[in-house]
Amino acid sequence: MSNKKVALLTGITGMDGSHLAELLLEKGYEVHGIIRRCSTFNTDRIDHIFDKIQLHYGDLTDPLVISNLVSSIQPDEVYNLGAQSHVKVSFEIPYYTAQVDGLGTLAILEAVKNHCPKARVYQASTSELYGGMGYNMPTTGYTEESPMHPRSPYGCAKMYGLWITKNYRESYGMHISNGILFNHEGERRGETFVTRKITIALGKIKKALNDKINFQTLKLGNLYSKRDWGYAKDYVYGMWLMTQQDTPDDYILATNETYSIKNFVDQAVLECGIDIDWIGEGINEKAVTKDGKVIIEIDEKYYRPAEVDVLLGDYTKAKSKLGWEPKVKFKELVKIMMKSDIKK
Repeated sequence: MSNKKVALLTGITGMDGSHLAELLLEKGYEVHGIIRRCSTFNTDRIDHIFDKIQLHYGDLTDPLVISNLVSSIQPDEVYNLGAQSHVKVSFEIPYYTAQVDGLGTLAILEAVKNHCPKARVYQASTSELYGGMGYNMPTTGYTEESPMHPRSPYGCAKMYGLWITKNYRESYGMHISNGILFNHEGERRGETFVTRKITIALGKIKKALNDKINFQTLKLGNLYSKRDWGYAKDYVYGMWLMTQQDTPDDYILATNETYSIKNFVDQAVLECGIDIDWIGEGINEKAVTKDGKVIIEIDEKYYRPAEVDVLLGDYTKAKSKLGWEPKVKFKELVKIMMKSDIKK
């Protein structure tokens, strides 16, 4: 019989899930992941470790399957990373978002409570809980105790996930920790998320400019939304640290630095060697090359019905109790992403 710890991951095919699976394998775990049935291959982020992990079909909207899988696998640790995590899309599919991100969390907790109550659970929470409202953000950044004001169906669903996790921890004595993670990115970020959308587009534009051929203009929404951006690899290590503690708790992982989307673009063009000027204001603001080619323009369809203007996290608690702090900061993060997408 193996003495390896057994970990079960939802969202294993995502950015965080793939990095976490690698980390757990390095630490000698037996790794299981739940994936949704899809007519096209969606395992590209884990193809390189495909023969080292065990995958099972399931869905967070199907509590029976989740319960059966937890019962049969008997994990020592469960990491619930699966979600409908696109904030803008959550306004278009709010019911589904609530099912996956809210009730899906409940399905995990019920399955663990009923079949392996001693298992340690990590619940992926989000900085979108805070809403970036002026009244609730300290000058040093949000803490675990700051008032929450979610501004999207995604944030509201995650609020339920946060509190049902706290409730099960307090009611049943379960070892469950919420990781309130601020924006974290990387070369495996989904292509529809704004940071990766920027680096992919600029990689293509850079090649087109070099080859002197036409290119597709990058269209963005609110350039002035500010986010606390870190590197996904750093953050999955923080997830693992939470499950190793004697006592479960809730922790913010962040960099305590905030930059706008426009700042991200400026750093990305610097990394790929495109010289630009910004012209115009508001909806008419554009980024143009020195010879007048428009490479970025604003499209109102990318605005959210309710914007979150500023997010800044204070990771003091994670540093003092977990010994965690971010290794990769903003400029290095953009460099990593831009370098990866220029190659493609």
